[in-house]
Amino acid sequence: MWIDDEAALKALYGPVGEASIAKEVPHLTPAYRALVKASPFCVLATAGPEGLDATPRGDPPGFIRVLDERTILIPDRRGNNRIDSLLNIVRDPRVALLVMVPGVAETLRINGRGRITTDPALLGPTAIDGKAPVSGLVISIETVYFQCSRALIRSRLWDPAAQRPRGELPSPGQMLKSAKESFDAEAYDQALPGRVATTLY
Repeated sequence: MWIDDEAALKALYGPVGEASIAKEVPHLTPAYRALVKASPFCVLATAGPEGLDATPRGDPPGFIRVLDERTILIPDRRGNNRIDSLLNIVRDPRVALLVMVPGVAETLRINGRGRITTDPALLGPTAIDGKAPVSGLVISIETVYFQCSRALIRSRLWDPAAQRPRGELPSPGQMLKSAKESFDAEAYDQALPGRVATTLY
């Protein structure tokens, strides 16, 4: 049975808990700021004419710079130059972040609007190994709230015993070969560690 209207959906789940409403604010509280500063990883979601995009962003903890309680900056590090997220933001500034801290089961959700900056004064402090990013994403926060621990507890995401040996799953080269049969998976996988090591920043 399909649910295709708001009333039926809300009836299926019942009322929203008081805490779920109280936790949503339009700025970074001191507690939310602490999570942002401790995070080495987030997922950035954007939307554009071609569809939706969700992409990982990661660096040492504190890489999400808190400019003030309503504004954050995420450096855009080297990658594959597809720039799907950035192209989306130029055309539709709406963004969403899922901020994560290893070992912490709660996550932080930030919604707002993004703009791309090349301002050296903003990007300079994000330099690593003397290399500043080409651009950065400045997000004007509209809402912030934490997500409870259930999803990460159910998934055992931070449980070392739940980790899968890398060799049990397809390598990057094998994944490329599954998309393009003529691709040289072995050569790609052999060169990948060195390429990643020399192109992180």
